[in-house]
Amino acid sequence: MEPGKTQEQILETLGILQEECAEVIVEVSKIRRFGIDSVHYKTHMTHKKMFESEVGDVLAMVDILIQQGILDIRSLEEAKSAKKQKLKQWSNIYETQSK
Repeated sequence: MEPGKTQEQILETLGILQEECAEVIVEVSKIRRFGIDSVHYKTHMTHKKMFESEVGDVLAMVDILIQQGILDIRSLEEAKSAKKQKLKQWSNIYETQSK
């Protein structure tokens, strides 16, 4: 079954995406504060597992937006590539550390 493409359904998809992005932010904060292998006191899951779950939820919403015709997969690939190039120039993520 494909997701619907009415204005109401698209707005609902965007709202759910917004909520899922907020949940990713929470998990990143928990990982930075307590560590990736720390265990959440309520779920008894590691924050790594919870983070993976939340990012998976975001990816699901992105897939739905592609199916609804709101996002274009080629444009997303171009944007991802451009972001990686910017990170190579402006961040330390891609630097190799010599010892």
